[in-house]
Amino acid sequence: MNSVIVINELESLMIAIVVLFLGYFINGRVAVLRRYNIPEPIVGGLVVASAIALAHRFGVDFQFSLAIKSTLMKMFFATVGLAASFKLLAQGGSRVFLFLGLATVFILIQNGVGVGLSSLLGLDPLLGLVVGSITLSGGHGTGAAWAQTFANEFGLQTLELSMASATFGLVMGGIIGGPVAQRLIRKHALKSSFGEGENHHLEHPDLVTYSDHEQDRITSKNSIEVLFILLLCVASAAHIKAYVDGFGIDWLRIPDFVYALFVGVVITNLCEATGIYKINNETVDALGTISLSLFLAMALMSLKLWELLDLALPMLVILCAQTAILAMFAYFVTFRVMGSNYDAAIISGGHCGFGMGATPTAVMNMGSLVSHHGPSPQAFMVVPVVGAFFIDLTNLIVLQTYVSLIR
Repeated sequence: MNSVIVINELESLMIAIVVLFLGYFINGRVAVLRRYNIPEPIVGGLVVASAIALAHRFGVDFQFSLAIKSTLMKMFFATVGLAASFKLLAQGGSRVFLFLGLATVFILIQNGVGVGLSSLLGLDPLLGLVVGSITLSGGHGTGAAWAQTFANEFGLQTLELSMASATFGLVMGGIIGGPVAQRLIRKHALKSSFGEGENHHLEHPDLVTYSDHEQDRITSKNSIEVLFILLLCVASAAHIKAYVDGFGIDWLRIPDFVYALFVGVVITNLCEATGIYKINNETVDALGTISLSLFLAMALMSLKLWELLDLALPMLVILCAQTAILAMFAYFVTFRVMGSNYDAAIISGGHCGFGMGATPTAVMNMGSLVSHHGPSPQAFMVVPVVGAFFIDLTNLIVLQTYVSLIR
């Protein structure tokens, strides 16, 4: 049995910050990482996770105290909501449903690939769903939930496979998104309608860029005000979720970060409609970037990479095929259907993130891209809304259909 080193919350937070510094340091010195916009939390997180995996091999495990990780994720999604005024939603609302349709089509393909290759390799077709949209589009939480269902109804023990598959997807989603979008941007000479540079807030104070290169004019006062609003969104989300879950309706069991997003939407549009308060979007931008960066750093540094070694070779083959197919789908289909423009390229990079792992990974992919090429507010409105909420509903319907056909 390995010995366990327990790291307290303060030290865990400090390590997460070190992970970010390490990512910045490595990206600053490795040209290929900069060229393809691999996010810094992914780079630093994988290095630290690899070191922890090596320590595990020699009998030492680390236990991080990351209670704040969930709060950081909800704070980030609250900033997405605060950036979504009705004016912006009116401009791009139809693209949300267009992208939802695309993402749903890809889930059908993803599960078709998983089930087809599983059958071809002599495995239970249900395992194809595990290395399909259950863990790749659904993530760790969906994987754990379906593992319980498979165990109870079909006698299949899939929890370890689900966690390993979701971990693989989280890593690969953060790796392929930048290169796919970068290739599209360079090939088609695409440019942001807001231009490149680091001073967008001078001309567009209401623009939320999620770029860590942006020169923001932030004061301690508006930082505290926006922080209070974000915490209000987080606290409200917890109460709303508890109330809605009390009805006991399974399809209403929505993740709490989705409620944080929609509370943010309500607050920003109430403020806009009444004029009682002007939310400082530069501060929203900065706190959103900080929350997302720290959340992903914590998620990556706490990955148990050795679980990937437990994947049987056939499963690894299927997951590699899923990665390649998503990259091609985003490059050839998502980009064209979403308009073949700069926003479509950024959305394609985001699709790689949540199509293989999680919505925060998708947003970090996009954040890395816009830091170099300019803002894309449409992408940051479309992808998080679809990835954080709607896709879970369509994924459930698709999965139920596949299970009924297989069994």
